[in-house]
Amino acid sequence: MATGSGDMLVFVKGSTNAAIAFKGAVNMGFGDMFKRSIASTTRARAATVQRQKSSRGTLIAIAGALALIATVGGITYYVNRPVTLRIAVGPPASDDVKIVQSIAQIFANDRKYVRLRPIVTDGTTASAASLGAGTADLAIVRGDLDLPKDAQAIAIIRKNFAVLWVPAGKGKAIKKIEQLAGKRIGVIGRTQANVKLLHVILSQSGVKPESVQVTQFSTYNFPDALKNEKEKIDAFLAVGPLNSKITADAIAATAKSGEPTFLSLDTGDAIAQKYQAYDAGEIPAGSFGSSPARPDDKIDTITFAHHIVARKSLSETTAAALTRQLFSIRQQVQSEFPQGAKLETPDTDKDAAIPVHPGAAAYIDGDEKSFLDKYSDYIWGGIMGLSALGSIGAWFVGYMRRDERDTNTSLRERLLEMLKIARKSTSVDELDSMQAEADEIMADTLHCYEDGAIEEGSLTAFSIALEQFHNAVADRKAVLADMPEKSARSSRSKVA
Repeated sequence: MATGSGDMLVFVKGSTNAAIAFKGAVNMGFGDMFKRSIASTTRARAATVQRQKSSRGTLIAIAGALALIATVGGITYYVNRPVTLRIAVGPPASDDVKIVQSIAQIFANDRKYVRLRPIVTDGTTASAASLGAGTADLAIVRGDLDLPKDAQAIAIIRKNFAVLWVPAGKGKAIKKIEQLAGKRIGVIGRTQANVKLLHVILSQSGVKPESVQVTQFSTYNFPDALKNEKEKIDAFLAVGPLNSKITADAIAATAKSGEPTFLSLDTGDAIAQKYQAYDAGEIPAGSFGSSPARPDDKIDTITFAHHIVARKSLSETTAAALTRQLFSIRQQVQSEFPQGAKLETPDTDKDAAIPVHPGAAAYIDGDEKSFLDKYSDYIWGGIMGLSALGSIGAWFVGYMRRDERDTNTSLRERLLEMLKIARKSTSVDELDSMQAEADEIMADTLHCYEDGAIEEGSLTAFSIALEQFHNAVADRKAVLADMPEKSARSSRSKVA
């Protein structure tokens, strides 16, 4: 009986020890599993957040690259987009209108940077007025006109020569310009600019302009108009290039009854000194006909230029591009209009009658700047400005998130405080409550990391603290689970 009781006591004691050992093993296994689960969960969520941040960073980088490409493309298009300039030219059906229309067509066909849109006016005076009023960006004008103050030269389209001649029958009495006093002079062309030029010539030659009578003829159908006025006209004035068909035809129409006498202007140099718009010139023999030669000898006269002018406000880049385009097609235009187009560069001297546009001067003098030369300062300034804005933006974002960082720091300190409490806790419910609070702290910390409020180093420190807390909770729960068994064993020992 005693033996049986002893055996039973041994069996019970052994069973109790085995049960306690098994329970401890189970508790330890669950504790390790719980700690590994918590740690792996934290690492997994941190890895997920990291992947999300990496993906977001990649998307931001792609978006930034696309924005940069779009910006560069937009700037390139803006800089190189075609620019259409309105150009005033007249009178209608004149050689000037035809030349401008041809140039505009070439620019359009060749897809040039600068395009032209002709605005046909009544003449060069009206074209100059259109430029001054701002209804045109460019104008074809005579150099001896009163031009707007902001008009600047782009190119010379041709040079004009003043030609004075006396028809046969009148030439015996008139050999010099000084003998035109009291005479009637026919002026070819309806523009008052030619009459003004005649007055300049007469005044410099000692003839009072008011002492002569002026009759103006149209450049069209001049021979028919001359029939009724031929006997009344003592001399004629025509203005145009040396190879002008209008001038040659007018001379030929007055020469049907005999060869005319050409009047030489001996005061051409004096006029050029007095008036900036004019230069002394010379008309070679045979310029208006070779059989017979008209004139039969060279004669002195004055010249002035026909200009393409622009407003001063026209950008230097556009003006330089226009000048470059004009002279790139000069041969083509002169071949098409040999009598009306002799493109030349304007005078770049500071005392020129019409100041040259800075953009045209840059092309003519070879000082035209490239895109980088013009805008490099702005580009570098923009880069530095963007860098400064980025730094300011980063500081501002950090400043705005300071409360979030401070809050997260407080939560991390709370986690460390709960770690100390967990190691001394005597209640499983209290441990569970702290466990739930730790989960909320973990979620809040991961959100802060995702938002960029805390760095990866702070997240690592938090992960270590969280793992230590979970270990402390698991250990404490195991201890609390063992306490009833120890009390039971103590009671059984006292009974035995």
